[in-house]
Amino acid sequence: MITLYGFGAGFGLPEISPFVTKTEVQLKMAGLAYRKEKAKPPSSPKGQLPYIVDEAETVADSTFIRAHLEAKYGFDFDAPLSLQARAQAWAFERMIEHHVYWALVGARWVDGDNFAKGPSHFFDSAPLHLREKLREDAQFRVAENYLLSGLGRHAPEEDVDLAVRSLFALSVQLGDKPFLMGETPCGMDATAFGALAGILTPFFESALRQRTEQFANLTAYVDRMMLLYYPEFAWAPVQQAA
Repeated sequence: MITLYGFGAGFGLPEISPFVTKTEVQLKMAGLAYRKEKAKPPSSPKGQLPYIVDEAETVADSTFIRAHLEAKYGFDFDAPLSLQARAQAWAFERMIEHHVYWALVGARWVDGDNFAKGPSHFFDSAPLHLREKLREDAQFRVAENYLLSGLGRHAPEEDVDLAVRSLFALSVQLGDKPFLMGETPCGMDATAFGALAGILTPFFESALRQRTEQFANLTAYVDRMMLLYYPEFAWAPVQQAA
């Protein structure tokens, strides 16, 4: 039995982290039995979630977890794709994880109202005399990484404008297909779903969410993926919620 370590449900999502969501959906895609445990990033070998324990082996980072699952269990997440399509899927995945994701981070962590509503509660169990300092330090570290990503160097509206260009590329790629690369989901769909659901959750209000809601095919895609992989989760269709 594989054990997946993540943050757990929250923020109106079945899993708080887009990267843990990615791995969990890929486990579901592969039909692999797993159990899920809550953890905190310091418990991971790389200081980040997700990580898995598979028999005697511990694997951290969602991309390396995928490689482990493919190597050990012989499941090809991109089986229907041509060599060219595999290359395109990889490029889109990098765009999502290194651009769209950081726009999500800005909306959640750098925006003061959203930070207070969401991530600040990660520290609710800390000793009272340390709680505010831990919150301030965590927000500062994330804001510093956001700056280093490049997006944080721009005004908030410029940050969103740049993110929307990547969302437009995803919308064009999706078109009227059920999944990003065709009729069946591939590994990259797990990545896209995790990030897009994280942006579209009604828990947070942001300009990024408002702009993303304008891509009707992306909102329908998130609804479709949620129903497919988390049918038990109470998720209101995005357009209905909007």
